[in-house]
Amino acid sequence: MLFIGNRQFVVIIKRFLCFSLLGFFFVFNVNAYPIFARQYFSSPREVSGRIACSYCHLAQKAINLSMPHSVFPNTVFEAVIKIPYEKNLKQISGQGNKTGLNIGAILILPDGYSLAPIDRIPSSLKEKINNLAFLPYNNANKSTFMVGPVNGEKYNRELIFPVLAPDYGDSNANFIKSSIYVGGNRGRGQLYPNGEKSNNNIYTSSVNGKIREIKPGSKNDFNILIETKDKTSVIETVGPGANLIVKEGQEISIDQSLTTDPNVGGFGQFETEILLQNPVRLQNLLLFSFFIFLSQIFLVLKKKQFEKVQLFDMNF
Repeated sequence: MLFIGNRQFVVIIKRFLCFSLLGFFFVFNVNAYPIFARQYFSSPREVSGRIACSYCHLAQKAINLSMPHSVFPNTVFEAVIKIPYEKNLKQISGQGNKTGLNIGAILILPDGYSLAPIDRIPSSLKEKINNLAFLPYNNANKSTFMVGPVNGEKYNRELIFPVLAPDYGDSNANFIKSSIYVGGNRGRGQLYPNGEKSNNNIYTSSVNGKIREIKPGSKNDFNILIETKDKTSVIETVGPGANLIVKEGQEISIDQSLTTDPNVGGFGQFETEILLQNPVRLQNLLLFSFFIFLSQIFLVLKKKQFEKVQLFDMNF
């Protein structure tokens, strides 16, 4: 009985460790981009056209999208999102260290479009994708996908989505022009989706007064003690990695900057259109063009024949 009890105890411990590890990874993923947007915004794009990610990135930076303007049903094509920035640019991490820029993107496709399954992606396209991991936005937005954050230099500052066009018999297949929306960011944001500021911000004073003390914190941050005119003390906490531009004894005013702007990144969005070609329409067009071509040939032949008859009549 003792032996059986030990075995049960070992099994219970193993199960506990497994669930603990799963819980750890779940929490880790929940607090990482781009799941932030999924948690707080049910739709990735507002009616106004603003993409949810823009709420966290206050700086605007241009992006570009390269893809076909028209495709046939059930075909695989690539959507290349280019996120340019200066090479070797550094940002501050959450701990205040200088790190390279990460990039991320969101692709909002029309209904019926999806990511291509692995067995449909050509080997040449697989090499370009370079093991990127794509995430669906949520169950309600089945044609919206995200990727990132990933190292910008590793992926040459561009992210490639393998897209599968809807099948001819798909009820969602609309053989018209449809809009595609894309957003892309480089670097960390200035706000978290819950409204809290990140340390990737300019810190400003909330009061008028005089700086009495600047004290380093325990997490590579600073506590700035400001004394107002009515002798009230206010402590401004400056996040890790910030470069102070004030000193003790300095008079400051409300909203005056206490640090430089550490942000080197930004968010941009782009909009384009894609046409799903109907093969039957193209076949009918080709058939119509062929008959027009034959008609033109017959008209020319008939004209030649008429000219010969006229010439024969003139001779007689």
